[in-house]
Amino acid sequence: MSAGPSVDPRGPRFAAIVTTVVLAVVLVTQWWPLLALQTVVFAIGAFVGLKPAPYSVLYRLAIAPRLGPPTEREDAAPLRFAQAVGFVFALVGTIGFAAGVPPLGVVATAFALFAAFLNAAFNYCLGCQVYLLIKRFSPARASS
Repeated sequence: MSAGPSVDPRGPRFAAIVTTVVLAVVLVTQWWPLLALQTVVFAIGAFVGLKPAPYSVLYRLAIAPRLGPPTEREDAAPLRFAQAVGFVFALVGTIGFAAGVPPLGVVATAFALFAAFLNAAFNYCLGCQVYLLIKRFSPARASS
């Protein structure tokens, strides 16, 4: 783990479950304002921080008090990267739906849904894995 901030790993998994439901509803209804709200949620997690992200707040207030303390912590950096990737896909999807190009909205939303579902169902954070691959092969790591 890095020296950066860490989080209870159950929080991001809870967020992935909520995100999966939201994105599934968007795919079924193609109601882009809901996708726009999810885009804002991703943006807060990616660019402001995980702690103020709406699903993190919901987890801390409603779920975490009912659970025991976490037995492990997880580095926040890969999770924030994953939120940024989700933000890009949700933004593209929102633009697609809002601009009257539903196939673009559907495909972008489906990609985000796939990644969220992997985390929700299998505890596999695809964006986190991409982050770790980039970090592993980055020139900065090679020189240290």
